[in-house]
Amino acid sequence: MYERRRHAYFLLMGGCIVLFVSAWALVRLWSVPVAVGMCFVAMVIPPIAAMVANRRGPDDRWWDDPSGDPKSDDWWDELDGKKPRQ
Repeated sequence: MYERRRHAYFLLMGGCIVLFVSAWALVRLWSVPVAVGMCFVAMVIPPIAAMVANRRGPDDRWWDDPSGDPKSDDWWDELDGKKPRQ
């Protein structure tokens, strides 16, 4: 799961950099308003990339990370189906 999110993050951020660089290296020669529009699109991508990278999947345990209390951790493991009932 983590690797898929990481690849999506780098893909989005790479697209952001490509948009920004191409807007001011190439597109501005033909149309400055289009270059500015491309920069606005590139500006929206980093927050979306951060949300994609930090999203939790259904099998990620984030709400009950090991608390240090063995009884509680065993109970959560049993509830999640990661440990057989005793």
